[in-house]
Amino acid sequence: MGPNGSGKSTLANVLMGNPFYQVVKGEVLYKGEDLLGMSPDERARKGLFIAFQYPVAIPGVTMSSFLRTALSARRGYEKELIPVSEFQKLLKQKMEALKIEPSIVTRYVNEGFSGGEKKRAEILQMALLEPEIAIMDETDSGLDIDSVKVVADGVNRMYEDSKNQMGILVITHYSRILHYIKPSNVHVMFDGRFVVSGGPQLAEELEQTGYEGIKAQFEVIAGEVAEAGAVRRAGKVFWVVH
Repeated sequence: MGPNGSGKSTLANVLMGNPFYQVVKGEVLYKGEDLLGMSPDERARKGLFIAFQYPVAIPGVTMSSFLRTALSARRGYEKELIPVSEFQKLLKQKMEALKIEPSIVTRYVNEGFSGGEKKRAEILQMALLEPEIAIMDETDSGLDIDSVKVVADGVNRMYEDSKNQMGILVITHYSRILHYIKPSNVHVMFDGRFVVSGGPQLAEELEQTGYEGIKAQFEVIAGEVAEAGAVRRAGKVFWVVH
């Protein structure tokens, strides 16, 4: 969580390898491997997934074709695709579980989709690919309450199906989606840093008070750091007492 411009979406894009972002220092290790040395498709095959805040349309490519190709790559098919019968059976199971209209897979990827349909399509992708870590970049943005529930139900089902082994990073401004996806930890970002961490109650508190109190504390510590060097330091992160 965090206000606009705090670095939440930047973090998500860097983790997935968006080429518009250049990492000039630091490292990201995933299962002991250098994540920053991998291309985006390599990261996806390793089990990372991102649900975008603003999914783009891909005219001329049907959802069914797109999903079959992506699933084949995720499962390690080299020169061929997953058999049609196997794919169709799995796709049907996932759509029924997520309560998604079958007609959506006959349409071009996100072309003419409503905001809710785009987010449902992202959740369908996630259900099929079965990632080990899913990054949800403001997936609740622009959704009505019914669509938020559908997205949350899908995520919770996938988490349960993974026997609680799937990692989920939910990026959001509001606690609304967290009423349905219960977080184990809540972290607040300011200016590219994690400054406050807590349990689910922290999200509820922010909903009531906003970020002003944390911002004031952060500015005090930032001033002390600039004037006297590192204070209240934990590793590379400056922590605000909350």
